[in-house]
Amino acid sequence: MKPINKKDGILQVIVETPKGSRNKFAFDSEQGIFALKNVLPAGMVFPYDFGFLPQTLAADGDPIDVLLLMDEPAFSGCAVRARLIGVIEGEQIEGKKRTRNDRLLAVAEANHMYANIRKLADLPKKFLAELQDFFVNYHNLEGKKYSLLGCKGIDPAFELIKKARKAV
Repeated sequence: MKPINKKDGILQVIVETPKGSRNKFAFDSEQGIFALKNVLPAGMVFPYDFGFLPQTLAADGDPIDVLLLMDEPAFSGCAVRARLIGVIEGEQIEGKKRTRNDRLLAVAEANHMYANIRKLADLPKKFLAELQDFFVNYHNLEGKKYSLLGCKGIDPAFELIKKARKAV
C-alpha cells in the first residue's frame, strides 16, 4: 500500500512507540531498526500509539509524526492503515531555535472504539486538551519547550503531508 491515499484519507502509519509504554522508540534509518531513544519517568506513559508517515520529511528533520487512535496497542514496526482526521500544530523551542513539530491525528481502520471518529470535531474537547498537555509535558521532560499552535482538520493535515513528501 502507498503511504497515503488522499481520495479516501487512508494513511499507512508505521508504529514506533506503543500505547501504554514508558519507553520511547525511534526508527534508526541508518541501521534499519527501531532503537530505544528515551524512557519516561514512573507514572507517565504514551497515551496512544505514536508513529510516523513513511516517505515524508517534516521541519524537524524526521518523518511526520502520527498519533494513532486504536483499540489496543500495536508494536514497534507495525504498519497500520489509518484514516487521517487532523493535525495538532506545535512548535518546539530549544533556546532561541524554534522548529515546527506537528503531529498528525489518525484513527486505525481496524478498530471498534474509534470507528465513528471521522473528523477532529468528533473528538471531545477535553480529549484534545489532554493530548496537547501530554506533548507540552513530554517536551518539558526533554528540557525543551513545546508551544501549541492549534488543532486543525483534514485539509491542513494533507497540505502538511504534501509539503513533507516534496521535502524527501
